[in-house]
This record gives sequence, structure tokens and C-alpha cells, in this order.
Amino acid sequence: MPPTERVRSAVVTGGGGGIGRATVERLLRDGLSVVVGDLNADRGAELLAELDADDRLRFLRVDVSSEDDMAALVTLAVESFGGLDVMFNNAGIGGAFGPITEQDVDEWDATFAVNMRSVFLGTKHAARAMIAGGHGGSIINTASIAGSSGGGGPQAYSATKAGVLSLTKTTSVELAAHRIRVNAVSPGAIYTELLHRGRPEFTDSWREQIQPWPDRGTAEAIADVVAWLASDESRFVTGTEVLADGGVMAAAPRLVDHDLAHLRTMSGMAWGNTGRSAEVRRLTDG
Repeated sequence: MPPTERVRSAVVTGGGGGIGRATVERLLRDGLSVVVGDLNADRGAELLAELDADDRLRFLRVDVSSEDDMAALVTLAVESFGGLDVMFNNAGIGGAFGPITEQDVDEWDATFAVNMRSVFLGTKHAARAMIAGGHGGSIINTASIAGSSGGGGPQAYSATKAGVLSLTKTTSVELAAHRIRVNAVSPGAIYTELLHRGRPEFTDSWREQIQPWPDRGTAEAIADVVAWLASDESRFVTGTEVLADGGVMAAAPRLVDHDLAHLRTMSGMAWGNTGRSAEVRRLTDG
């Protein structure tokens, strides 16, 4: 009998919630085995308990800014499923915010560590595994419309996402000879806890006043884009950014001057879904 074909596998960082979790669910439905990395161990336990994956799902608590943790995540996929086909560098935080004159340098550096260094580390170790496997692969990075606009988000966050877009392009050229495709997906206002922070109406104002497309952006919509980039249907697509923003960029966003204007009155650090509480310092006038 011919040997059984190996089931394709993927690593998803920040897979405990939001876009990450929606992508995990979609890739499992598509028949892939998935290793999830997330700093929030409680979310990981929920994922394993709630998803029926027939032994095709693994979870590892990781700090995505740690090289040892990211290497271990990729190793887990190779050892568990015989190789790595898809790397989704998705983990991210809102990070440092406030007027540039008031931001703390450690919070700035922490934002880059989570949002930018993690993509470098994920790309590095995924590429090593894919090259060793000899069958190519797909690396997908979560960027943002904030990476292409001066009005799409806080300064540190926007700068990290611009870096993600640049790294996507440079590594796509380098890795093409190994048949490893590298692409980015840039969401707009997506209805997840990371964006609305318990205030669902927050994203509705974006949709009603800034986003041309009438429907609310969902994590599942981004997961569909990632699934396409992970599949052979996008086999000739590399080094590009897929905008999934409901037409926001086409309408020239000014998010900072709209719903993010309140960030000018405070400074601090937003840790997203990591389980760590946000740090907020109110600024006084003058």
C-alpha cells in the first residue's frame, strides 16, 4: 500500500482568542493539524476543552518575544505532526499609547517585542523547519491598516505594523527559492475584544462613520483570508499585503482624530488578551 500522506500542519500565535482563535477553528475545519501559542494559559485550556480536533490540536504557553519559546513552538509542531506547512504570526497587543512626549521607553520597547520581534522569530524558525522539510510552506503575518497610515492607530503600534509589512516583503524575496510564500493580512476595525475592550459599540461607530462597507468586520472574515493564504489556491501569491478592512483604506482613515482621540489625554500600555491588565496614566492639562 502507498504511504499515507502527511496531514498539513500550522502554528498560530495569539490563538487563544479573537482572530487567532477564529483562524484555529477554520484551519481545523480545513483538515490541518494546529499548534497554538499564547501567553494566556487560561485561554489555551479553554481552546483544548471546547474544540473537538481528534488529536490535531496542541497548545503551548509562550512569550512570543522569547526566541526559546518560539523555537519550542515550531519544534512542537514538527515533532507532533511531522513537519510545518503554515506559520501564522498573529500575536499582538495594542501597546504603548499617548502623546509621543509622554510615552515610556520600556512600554515602547515592549510593544515592538510583542508585535515585531515575534514576527521575526516566527518567520526565522518556521523557515528553518520548512526548508528542512523540503516541501515549502506559507508564512502569514498579521499587519494592520495602521501600518500604512499616519492616522490608523497609536504611534508604536503603527510603527510595528509598518515593520511587519516590510519584513513580509523582504523575507518573501529571500525565501521564494525554497517555495516558501510570505504574505501579510491587514485587518481594519475587527469586532474582537482586543479592539472594543468590552465596549461593543466602539467598533460600530467606526463602521457607521469611517468604514464604507456596511457590515461589521469579524474575526471569521480575517480567518477566511488567512485560510486562503495558507492554501494552494494562493500558490502564486507572495510578498503582498491583503487588505481586509471593509474599504477603510480606500476612504483615507483618520481613526486617531475620531474614536482614538481620547488617547491624547492619557498614556500607558495595553496588553491585549494576554491576561495582564492595561496600565493607564491620566495626563493633566498643561
